[in-house]
Amino acid sequence: MNPNIDHIATLFNKLDIKDLNSGTSTGKLWLEGIGNSYNSYSPVDKQLIGSVAETTNEQYESVIRKASDAFRQWRKVPAPKRGEIVRQFGIKLREYKAELGMLVSYEMGKSYQEGLGEVQEMIDICDFAVGLSRQLHGFTMHSERPKHRMYEQYHPIGIVGIISAFNFPVAVWCWNTALAWVCGDVCVWKPSEKTPMCGIVCQKLIAEVFEENNLPEGISCLINGDYKVGSWLSQDKRIPLVSATGSIRMGKIVAETVAARLGKSLLELGGNNAVILTESTDLKMAIPALVFGAVGTCGQRCTSTRRLIIHEKIYNQVKELLVNAYNQLRVGNPLDESNHIGPLIDEGAVADYLKAIKSVKEAGGKMVVEGGLLEGGEYGSSCYVSPSIAEVENDWEIVQKETFAPLLYLIRYKEIEEAVELQNSVVQGLSSAIMTNNMQEMEHFLSAEGSDCGIANVNIGTSGAEIGGAFGGEKETGGGRESGSDAWKVYMRRQTNTINYGTELPLAQGIKFEL
Repeated sequence: MNPNIDHIATLFNKLDIKDLNSGTSTGKLWLEGIGNSYNSYSPVDKQLIGSVAETTNEQYESVIRKASDAFRQWRKVPAPKRGEIVRQFGIKLREYKAELGMLVSYEMGKSYQEGLGEVQEMIDICDFAVGLSRQLHGFTMHSERPKHRMYEQYHPIGIVGIISAFNFPVAVWCWNTALAWVCGDVCVWKPSEKTPMCGIVCQKLIAEVFEENNLPEGISCLINGDYKVGSWLSQDKRIPLVSATGSIRMGKIVAETVAARLGKSLLELGGNNAVILTESTDLKMAIPALVFGAVGTCGQRCTSTRRLIIHEKIYNQVKELLVNAYNQLRVGNPLDESNHIGPLIDEGAVADYLKAIKSVKEAGGKMVVEGGLLEGGEYGSSCYVSPSIAEVENDWEIVQKETFAPLLYLIRYKEIEEAVELQNSVVQGLSSAIMTNNMQEMEHFLSAEGSDCGIANVNIGTSGAEIGGAFGGEKETGGGRESGSDAWKVYMRRQTNTINYGTELPLAQGIKFEL
């Protein structure tokens, strides 16, 4: 017996998931699986988790009709009552945290602790959205005309299309949908074809909440398939906003397609994140954060640490500490909490990793720690790799790209201005950090001439983000913002209102128009 599969089977039975072949849902209703089926194999041990039928075009049209009908009802529900539904979903997630965290770990390959952390992010954004449901504010302005009042308000935008990536198979969906729901929107979600079972379980959980509250089908919809299914969302004029998480290549296609119909897109794309280590860095504090940033989720986070820009005076010391830390890392089954690193998502990711190592060597890089494919019965699949560290130059072509794997680059610098320039000299602009006890260096890094990333941290790593802050990046990372702060506004349409409560109708700017 396989204990991993047994645990997942228990979860499926608990949620009454009997016919796994259906991948299309409008809530409680699951449409018959008539499209081509594809399998979800765990990278942990290559066991089949389940098969999912692709959403057909006819089924897609049915989903969008249901979502459109649901929006006309859902937008009329008061926002605090919409928040109450999200609150109940948060309770449901607490109930299923252990099981869903295990499924995330098993289907995606991240450690069980990280799987639990991802579900906790879902719970946290639900809590945030509940509070937000009573704070969807507008603004009032003084009019230049007497007995006139001006104000702004926000209305639900409609159907929100969500395209999520395999590396965070549940949290990013929830970041979007929890906010969209309290804003009065309905959502159509296409999970990554590499992690479809996580999507099915999430849809089952939220469908229970909607059914318990006698709410209509279509508020939360699920579609499944490859890029062709995702392209339907991008091309559909009935979907005013498409939120897409993934590669820069994918994001550019989505952005161009949505822009061609003058729709809105929220993009969270690649990261080539750097940490600057200054001469005053507290290395005892920094090293654990650097190692986790580089190897957590096997280097498959958009916020993973890719580059260390190290002051020349501490360069050799940092290198020695990193090598020592890497020698202590354990790679293996991510459901075993004694392991630090699980597998890459599939053999294609392994091939890309090995190709990147080869490119580093060909460019003249020196491997400080050379990783590679780990084979043997104890690993259970051909997706396990050991992490690498390489000494490189920042302007090399391979360093300019994002390798979605545990490959860390070491780069020297002399002056803080040079370090910041190196940090910014990539096309991606997601996350960045500086480790320093020098206030002037810290403030320079955070100033307008400092980091050009959407996230800029001091004395913490690049990896991860708190729910309360807006998450997203600049340049080819896409410019989108999700999660906290005022990220909710993207899910709504903005309206300016002027009310004349007088008995005359003066024209703006004092214009006279006599009849």
